[in-house]
Formats: sequence, C-alpha cells, structure tokens
Amino acid sequence: MKTIDETDAWTAFVKRDRSWDGRVIGAVRTTGIYCKPSCPARRPRRENVDFFADCEAARAAGYRPCLRCKPDAVGRDREAVARAVQLIEQSEEAPNLAGLAAEVGYAPHHFQRLFTRDVGVSPARYARALRAKRAQAELTEDKSVTEAIYDSGYSAPSRFYADAKERLGMTPSAWRDGGRGETIRWTVVASALGPMLVAATAKGICRLTFEDDERSLRRIFPNATLVEDDGSMGELVEGALAAVERPAAAPDLPIDVAGTAFQEAVWRELRKIPPGETRSYAQIAAAVGKPGAVRAAGSANGPNHVAVLIPCHRVVRSDGSLGGYAGGVERKRKLLEAEGCDETANARVAMRLF
Repeated sequence: MKTIDETDAWTAFVKRDRSWDGRVIGAVRTTGIYCKPSCPARRPRRENVDFFADCEAARAAGYRPCLRCKPDAVGRDREAVARAVQLIEQSEEAPNLAGLAAEVGYAPHHFQRLFTRDVGVSPARYARALRAKRAQAELTEDKSVTEAIYDSGYSAPSRFYADAKERLGMTPSAWRDGGRGETIRWTVVASALGPMLVAATAKGICRLTFEDDERSLRRIFPNATLVEDDGSMGELVEGALAAVERPAAAPDLPIDVAGTAFQEAVWRELRKIPPGETRSYAQIAAAVGKPGAVRAAGSANGPNHVAVLIPCHRVVRSDGSLGGYAGGVERKRKLLEAEGCDETANARVAMRLF
C-alpha cells in the first residue's frame, strides 16, 4: 500500500502544487468531496482533511469528486499524454499539435499544457529531441549523411540542419565522426577548487570540469581539432571562474551541450535554482513532471559536462545531506558555501516544496 506523508501532502495542497496532481487526493469531511492538490477552491481547515492515494480510495471512503477541479480526470490526462508519447515515437514524421490533440481527444492548447506538465517539454520539442537522438544513432552507422537524415524521420535535410544547429552545435558529419571538422579550444586554469578545464566550441562552453585535462576531450570528441587556448577564451574563462568563486556576480555564459529530452528538462530546472538555494532530487523530478523518476533525475546529472554552469551541486538529498558529486563531495560543499549555503539551510530548503 502506498504510504502518504501527510505533512508534505498538506503543503502541496496549501501551495496548490500541480506536480502533486495524481499523486495524492485530499478529501474534506465537512463537504464530503475530494480534490486534487491544485484545486483553486478555498482551503478547508487542516483537521477536516483526509488524504488518500487515489480517487478510487476516496470514493470507497464515501467521498464524491469535486466538480470544480475534476480530480478523476487526472488519470485520463496521464493516459492521453502516454498515448501521445507513443504516437510521436511511432510516427515517421512528427505529428502536428492539432492532429495529436485530436487523436487523444483534447483541445490543442489545453493538451499542450498537459503534455508539457507531465513530460517536461512540449510535444514539438519532444519530437525534435527524439528525431535528433535517432539521427545521432543513424550517423554512427556506415551510411551517408543524407541517408541518415531521411532514415531518422526528417522530411528534408533543411529540417535536420535546423535542429542540429539548435541541439547539437555541430554539423551532422562532425557528430557522426567524433567531432571531425569541429574546433574546440581549451585551457586549464587555477581556481579556488583546484585546476579547472574549460573547453568551448564557437557556440559556447562544452566542458567544464575539475582535475581534468585534454585527454577527456579526446575521448568525447576523438576527431575534433583541439586547440590549446592562446588567450581568445579570456571572457569565457573569467566568467567560469566567477561562477565558481563569485557566483552572485557570475555572467550568464553560453553553453554547448545536448542530451535526451528528459536530461535537458532536468538541466533546465537545475539552471533555475538561484545561487544560495538547493533542491532535492524529488523536487527536481516533480518539477519536470515526473515525480516518480527521482533516480532518473539524479542520473541526469551524470552526463552534465559543464559543472557549475548547470549547477547540479545545488541538488541534495531529501534529508538535506549533500549526497554525491562528480567533482567530489568536498568540492560540492565549497561551491555551496561560496553561494551562502550551509548544511542546515540545505535541510530546510530541501524538505520544503516549491
């Protein structure tokens, strides 16, 4: 049986937290109705509220659904989103929003909101991410770029090049061949946290790590042209040092990274966390519309090639403890201290819902 943390559930209701819709049901004894957490109705007294794992349990206890927030529709919404994901993944070409919404029985703009809430990205962005992922796989095979473009579901080469510019930061040939034709400048500089590798394409910083060197770039981009910086990266390097040592004054630096749709959704949420604050892995999973994917949200930190700029150090365990970090827990602690965090504050912030 699902265990409900009633303190967290009540907090979700008070905040009308949509990420909790479908996770818990609140039933009001004085009215005999049950609602989802985001219901806009005025909140009852805490002592008058019972919590249930789902609508079926609330109905079995004698409650009836709220006519305002329609909690029974949440399950239907999730089924529609799952069906839409299936349709996108089975289609050779990305279906348009109107057709997708009609197929699952919703108005387009309403379904756009539902899909984005549950998946973390819009249907169009999900489809683009899927095609790009297929293209990456096709480009690793022994076939021409044109064959790979059409085999991965693009209707024309121009669409692939547009997506590649947005997501990959490289030409398709370069992606297929380990960065061939791409120039990546790099340097290692002294920072408050030890030697720091900064590498960048023409689009932005593609790698920022500690205690690292050119060899890691060779592994990731074995056929790229790697050029040790001659000073032209000065602005990027200064910005990266500021992000480490003076985070409140750090500039918004361009980055050149790509991942799966889910990874990118997690990374966007990480970049929303202000310096000096932390979130739990559970909170990040809920924020991208996947409250059950806590482990996956944690795993999405692993492929993050730009430490600090995508601030995975601001994610802690639900009890406020630091947890792991690719650069080492002591380095994570120092990053948080530079931002004005302490472990007591971590515990307070990580346990609250946003």
